[in-house]
Amino acid sequence: MDEVTQAVENLKKEWSQAVSQLEESIAAIKSCGKSGKGTEEANSLPRLNGSAQDALQLLKSLQFRLDLLAQQLPTFEEVQSGQATLESWDEQYKKLRASLRNANLQAKENIRKAAQEERELLLGGGEESTIRRRNLQTKAGMTSAAESITESLRRSRQMMVQEVERSASTLATFDESTSVLRKAEGEYQGHRSLLMRTRGLLSTMQRQDVLDRVILTVGFTIFSLAVLYVVSRRIGLLTLQRKLADAIRSGSLSAEDIVAKAQPGPAAANVPAPAPPIYDEL
Repeated sequence: MDEVTQAVENLKKEWSQAVSQLEESIAAIKSCGKSGKGTEEANSLPRLNGSAQDALQLLKSLQFRLDLLAQQLPTFEEVQSGQATLESWDEQYKKLRASLRNANLQAKENIRKAAQEERELLLGGGEESTIRRRNLQTKAGMTSAAESITESLRRSRQMMVQEVERSASTLATFDESTSVLRKAEGEYQGHRSLLMRTRGLLSTMQRQDVLDRVILTVGFTIFSLAVLYVVSRRIGLLTLQRKLADAIRSGSLSAEDIVAKAQPGPAAANVPAPAPPIYDEL
């Protein structure tokens, strides 16, 4: 069983015990004054109310703890069940408070009636009334001392309950912080793997960038050499044409010589020789 689920089950057991204790206190308060001892039972009523208030505070603390644990249950169905239990506890808490209020009203009415009967008996006179007054004074002193000690213990217990609630709240905060840190650690691990992949991709892109630069440099060099070669050849042809044109204009070279030099050697034999000049004898 999960730790949170086990904690919820323990809370349910504590709730049942606290409810039983509170119901016993309510029953005792409700019957207060019915035995005919109005003064004695009136002195014990604050102690019974203190015990009932402690039980109510314990129930409120259990509700708060269940509200914290219900959000941490492992499954959605368990969370819904925890919320339903919390709502039923709240309704039961309200009914118990109403029962305690009604029990106090009933106890005050019973004590009033019992005190009235005692007053009538004491005012009746006689030895029995004197003995009864002495007993009441002695019992009142003892009851007052006991009530003082009980009230001190109740305050101490209430302080301890408050400290336990504060400790439970601190533990719940620590558990929540631990879960948040675990989530942050998981996210960090995911980001770390992503950063490692990104770093690998950047290294690959850098190598590819260097290779592209080398290819571009080599290509640009080859292209430049080809351009230079073409330009040099073009300049050489232009120079040759200019020289030929100058030679033709100066008459040192005729067009027929240029053609003869341009044609292959064997083909020049097929060219007919120029006809001798014909002179008119007349």
